[in-house]
Amino acid sequence: MQDVHRRIVLKSRPKGYPELSDFELVETPIEDPGPGESLVRAHYLSLDPYMRGRMNDARSYVPPLAIGEVIVGGVVGEVVRTNTDASAVGDVVEGRLGWQEYGLARPDTVRKVPFPDIPESTALGILGMPGLTAYFSFLEIGKPVPGDTVVVSAASGAVGAVVGQIAKLNGCRVVGIAGSDEKIAYIKDELGFDEGINHRAAEDMGAALDDVCPDRIDVYFDNVGGPITDAVIPRLALRARVVICGQISQYNLEQPQTAPSVLRHLLINQARMEGFIVTSFQARFEEGRARLAQWVRDGKLKYKEDITDGIENAPEQFIELMRGHNFGKKLIRLYEPE
Repeated sequence: MQDVHRRIVLKSRPKGYPELSDFELVETPIEDPGPGESLVRAHYLSLDPYMRGRMNDARSYVPPLAIGEVIVGGVVGEVVRTNTDASAVGDVVEGRLGWQEYGLARPDTVRKVPFPDIPESTALGILGMPGLTAYFSFLEIGKPVPGDTVVVSAASGAVGAVVGQIAKLNGCRVVGIAGSDEKIAYIKDELGFDEGINHRAAEDMGAALDDVCPDRIDVYFDNVGGPITDAVIPRLALRARVVICGQISQYNLEQPQTAPSVLRHLLINQARMEGFIVTSFQARFEEGRARLAQWVRDGKLKYKEDITDGIENAPEQFIELMRGHNFGKKLIRLYEPE
């Protein structure tokens, strides 16, 4: 094993969209695990929109990154050295070890990947944080009822694609919003969505929604915020449920966007809007993973991965993700066992 490895740290706080100059690729010695630790060689890194918020020096549900700190992120990798009985050399584990080729882990910071019959990369996607987010937020807050009309923004992404498929499994009519004709074809032809709207091509989002949701919208799963959400809210049905999962259209704004008030529409439709943070359901993660895994085995849940090789490409691919240019769950592959 080599003596040094590479990691990506935060060099400066982005203003607006991140730039390559906000990141730095550095070499550092590979550390030996201390008491109670193991050394993990990363196979895959996860790129997720929430990481953008960690780069700001602002209050949120988690602390911001410090300048010079390794970029936060989920990792799937293999234990190559261990100094704890909780892990063995060769174990495949998942945890938030960050954008680096090797990381030190304690038993409480990683979990053993439980499904050897399913590709390990899914532990960062459909069987990881994105899949669990879709599962718990949609079922617990969206509370789908057969026959509901469900609208999902960022519908071809790692979370939205799972939400739409779970909605179909629950007997709902599903409309997906995505940013290209190719993505719309994917969610309809491969994932089984009933309708799709390319928001980049729609001249009037409100009119496009009226065309495909003539009976209004019972559940809106919001991954984006901004003008798309502004068009959805006035079209909510009586006692509709709005799940606020992400606001990617807002993460890179230098000034907050001025938007219409939603309160009148929530009032007259007796609708409910609720934000979601996946760690609130941590005690039930194994339940969610087991059910998602069985749906994958049964062919009831499909997934798409957008994989780029090399840690040096993580910043550029993260910027592309922020601009909506990914197609499926975005991963960086560092090493693939033979």
